[in-house]
Amino acid sequence: MNKVIVIIPAFNEDKSIANVIKDIPLSIVNKIIVVNNNSTDNTAIVAKNAGATVLLEPNMGYGYACLKGIQYIAENELNPDIIVFLDGDYSDYPEQIAELISPITTQNYDFVVGSRNNSQLEKGAMTPQQIFGNGLATFLMRLFFKAKFTDLGPFRAIKYSCLLDLQMEDKTYGWTIEMQLKAIKKHLKYIEIPVRYRKRIGVSKVSGTVKGTIFAGIKILTWIFKYSFK
Repeated sequence: MNKVIVIIPAFNEDKSIANVIKDIPLSIVNKIIVVNNNSTDNTAIVAKNAGATVLLEPNMGYGYACLKGIQYIAENELNPDIIVFLDGDYSDYPEQIAELISPITTQNYDFVVGSRNNSQLEKGAMTPQQIFGNGLATFLMRLFFKAKFTDLGPFRAIKYSCLLDLQMEDKTYGWTIEMQLKAIKKHLKYIEIPVRYRKRIGVSKVSGTVKGTIFAGIKILTWIFKYSFK
């Protein structure tokens, strides 16, 4: 039986986080870690009451929150086999974790990305800037690295040993693209699987703001061109 830990970065998600935690299949997940990324609402209280281990990361940024979760796992010697990353806004379907980790547990893949580019995508769930950004990023990854990715979806699973080997460092918007680029460079065995995706609860902190959209785009392009010339 594989030991699976879920890390959920969360900033002001008190309206959605309980739903996310409730839908995580405890039959296959051993621990749920919610990283409260300096929320100003009741995210931490709601997540704790729902049964998650709650950590505080005061530095704002998606990558900061993910790194906090990884640090906690290492410091407490939890030694999982698989780490699943999942957003706290209830746009993903946590019950699909079994499908997400299946290529790792049954076919020895190292890394799995849940792709939203399929007919299960709810209309309006992704903003035009998200669709454009994902399309541009994955096109450039195909062009420069012959990658097979079609999405930068945040719902993903990776072997813990492989995650540590990637030595992740991005603190903000570039976390997902960094992981995918490093997976390519490290020759990890990776695959995408189609996942469902619905309209999030609340407003996106990235694609829902002009500032977030611009900075995310800059981060994505920076990582791609950084690795293109390595």
